[in-house]
Parts: sequence; structure tokens; C-alpha cells
Amino acid sequence: MTDLTIITDMSQIPAFESEAEEVAFWNTHALAEHLLQPEHKEADFLPPPRPRKSTPTSIRLGTDLEQRLRVLAERKNTTYQTLLKEFVLERVYEEEKRLKII
Repeated sequence: MTDLTIITDMSQIPAFESEAEEVAFWNTHALAEHLLQPEHKEADFLPPPRPRKSTPTSIRLGTDLEQRLRVLAERKNTTYQTLLKEFVLERVYEEEKRLKII
């Protein structure tokens, strides 16, 4: 497991050109505890830091969907499981924003 780079100042967060770029950034970075405190209004619109542990889960995919994921993943030079995890993370984030959870 790689260590996360800790963001200690809001100016260290770049402007993202896409959600995929933002997801990739937060997969390798986390906010310092002092930035997560309520007095920091900027923390209200940032996604929570990536959990440091993951839980294995299983999901049944149709063979067509799995093949499509594999093709996309190959073009992005990653595994289909990693790509699927990124897709789920992006969608959960969008739903949390839509429901005003974050």
C-alpha cells in the first residue's frame, strides 16, 4: 500500500480539469486533520479523504459488461477492477453531492 501525500494547505490542491483527474488526485492525497475541522469552510465541498483500507466484495457482471470494462481499462492502462472501482467512486460522489450529503 502506498502512503498518501498529506495536504497541509488548501493551496496545495490543484484545479482539476475533469472528475477523473480529481479522483486520481484524491486516491494518492489526503487532507491534514486541521483542514477537516469545522472552521475551515473549504473542507465543506471537498470529498472526504480516501479510506486507508478496502473491503473485498464480489459482484456478478454480465460477460458483455466485463469485456467492455476490460477494453476500456486496457486503453487506460489499468485493470478492469481498478477502473470499476473508479467508476463506482465517481458515481457515489455525484449522488452524495446531488443529495447534499457533502
